[in-house]
Amino acid sequence: MTPGFSIFETTLGWCGLIEDEGRIRGCLLPEPSPAAIRARVRRLYREAREAEPTPDLARAIARITDLIDGANDDLRDLELDLSAVSAFEQRVYALARDIRPGQTSTYGDIARALGDLNESRAVGVALGRNPFAPIVPCHRVVAAGQKLGGFSATGGRALKLKLLANESRWATGDLFGGGR
Repeated sequence: MTPGFSIFETTLGWCGLIEDEGRIRGCLLPEPSPAAIRARVRRLYREAREAEPTPDLARAIARITDLIDGANDDLRDLELDLSAVSAFEQRVYALARDIRPGQTSTYGDIARALGDLNESRAVGVALGRNPFAPIVPCHRVVAAGQKLGGFSATGGRALKLKLLANESRWATGDLFGGGR
C-alpha cells in the first residue's frame, strides 16, 4: 500500500500528516504555504500520495490543529509507525510523549531517564530528527538552565516559543523547568 498524506492549515501555518495503513508515519510542523508543506512532504516521503484523510486521520488532524492552537491534549493515543526510527529514538520519543502540555523537560532529564546523562546531545539529535512533531512534542524539551535550546523546524526557536506560549495556559508550575 502506498502511504498517503494530507495537508492542513493551522494558526501557525500549513502542516502535513503522512499515514500508512492507518498509522501515522509522519507529522510535519508548519510551513508558510501549502506549496511549501507539499514540497517538504514529497522530499521526505517520496512515495506518499496526497489523499483525503480517512475519518480517523481527519479526527487526528483536528486534534493536532487544536493542540497547535493551545488545546490541552497530549495526543498520546495516536498510533505512530515507528518502523523508520532507531530503538534509541523510540525510547527518546516515548519519554518526550510523557511531557504534558504546559510542561517542559530538559535534554538532560531525558538522558538521565534513559540511564546516561552523557547522552544529552544524542537526545537533542534524536529530537531534531523527530518525524512526528507535535505528536512527539519535541518543542517541550528545553536546554539546561531554563534556556530554550534549538529547534530544527521551519521557524526555528520562534516557532518553539509560539507552541510553548499557546500551551502555557496549562502550565502547573514554571513552564521552563516544570518537569515531566
